Amino acid sequence: MSYTTQAQTSMEAAGDGSGSEFLAFTLGREEYGIDILRVQEIRGYEPVTRIANAPDFIKGVVNLRGTIVPIVDMRIKFDLGTPTYDQFTVVIILNIGGRVVGMVVDSVSDVTTLAPEQVKPAPEIGTAFDTDYLIGLGTLDERMLILVDIDKLMSSSEMGLIDRLAA
Repeated sequence: MSYTTQAQTSMEAAGDGSGSEFLAFTLGREEYGIDILRVQEIRGYEPVTRIANAPDFIKGVVNLRGTIVPIVDMRIKFDLGTPTYDQFTVVIILNIGGRVVGMVVDSVSDVTTLAPEQVKPAPEIGTAFDTDYLIGLGTLDERMLILVDIDKLMSSSEMGLIDRLAA
């Protein structure tokens, strides 16, 4: 019996076998990837307006051309230490299920195309990071991308930012 990841299934559904494109970004020393089709734009970090009683990982909101956008700091969400904001810190603006959300990351590196055979299933390990939000691990020569199912993560109950997406 062969094991296929969610990413492989969706890549095969695309039909052309050319793979899927992921935006690579860093958090701490790790490199992550999200589906490029969810990315609306990439912006430099700018101060946000705090919202009272919001969870720590929700930094606040910004006004993006008339749209109020919640900003999530992924370093806080994934418990990767105290975030610092510098000239490399960026906000990836996502469009998920018709909602616009920003996520703060340390830096963005590139857009990478991964063929289905380059995506390996995520190991089942007990970590602070819930593997339900992982598509798998993308391998490129010596590089490894942790592929995040950003739809699932942003629509999860603890995030509370986006209504559950239809399956």
